[in-house]
Amino acid sequence: MSLKQKIDADIKAAMLAKNKEELDALRSIKSMILLAETEKGVTAEITSDTESKLLMKAAKQRKESADIFQQQNRADLAEKELFQLSVISRYLPKQLSAEELEAELKKIIDEVGAKGPQDVGKVMGSATKKLAGLAEGKAISDTVKKLLAS
Repeated sequence: MSLKQKIDADIKAAMLAKNKEELDALRSIKSMILLAETEKGVTAEITSDTESKLLMKAAKQRKESADIFQQQNRADLAEKELFQLSVISRYLPKQLSAEELEAELKKIIDEVGAKGPQDVGKVMGSATKKLAGLAEGKAISDTVKKLLAS
């Protein structure tokens, strides 16, 4: 079952349950998928990799918005963003823990043959492809810099 089909089924369930907040969150995810499918140059259905990138982007946006709202003492808006983030998180692949991420990055560093901080670019290129959808780009970057600095 594709992500779009899962979202459609969950939208129906949310409608039947009269759960307005969840329905709004699910509709926003569906609209992102539909926009990606109708983009110029897209001929077939979008891949699961593209779906994963869309969800990661949406999750990151919700998290950043919630942080901004909390800084501005707008708990009501922050709460809404965090709820939408929790709905989006259900469809994301399981994220790597800090220890798992570090172990994977050590393997990639060995494969690439990186020696120090000057090789961050080489490692990041390979790491972002291999770990797409499994970890946030910022977490990958911070961990790579930490590992190459030592």
